[in-house]
Amino acid sequence: MSVEPRINDRIRVPEIRLVGAEGEQIGIVSIGDALRRAQDADLDLVEVAPDARPPVCKLMDYGKFKYESAQKAREARRNQVLTVIKEMKLRPKIDSHDYETKKGHVVRFLKAGDKVKVTIMFRGREQSRPELGFRLLQRLATDVADLGVIESAPKQDGRNMIMVLAPHKQAKTARPTPVETTTSTS
Repeated sequence: MSVEPRINDRIRVPEIRLVGAEGEQIGIVSIGDALRRAQDADLDLVEVAPDARPPVCKLMDYGKFKYESAQKAREARRNQVLTVIKEMKLRPKIDSHDYETKKGHVVRFLKAGDKVKVTIMFRGREQSRPELGFRLLQRLATDVADLGVIESAPKQDGRNMIMVLAPHKQAKTARPTPVETTTSTS
């Protein structure tokens, strides 16, 4: 079935419910009468509700209608926000300097408005001590509490423990744009 609505001669039903160009209800008319009215007004007869009994058709300028709906769709795409999830992987026995470096990355991601999936990977005997990973994730969450909140609490998933951090609403700023620099010659 086509996505485009049927217009003019493609409408193949004996009677339709007709709506005028200004949105006024004209009533149930024959297809021939509706097509004649459309030609007299120099408009198209467009089927807007094909599943109704009888189908509902409207008198309109179809080219203008298609253009305006394409503009609305383009504007909607422009305004939608793309959610990006960054991932940071840690180990339970992480050194303090390495932790600070990873925390810095998480802070940078949250400031940019991205969500961060923090994964702690357990190997060997570390798997018997999941509380170490849980404490590490809690520590990270409290360290970045001013920038983000826990969206998904820490949970064990096989050999990994996963937590998702989301930025606060006001942190969702536009991506930084490069600053223009001017050079002067003397």
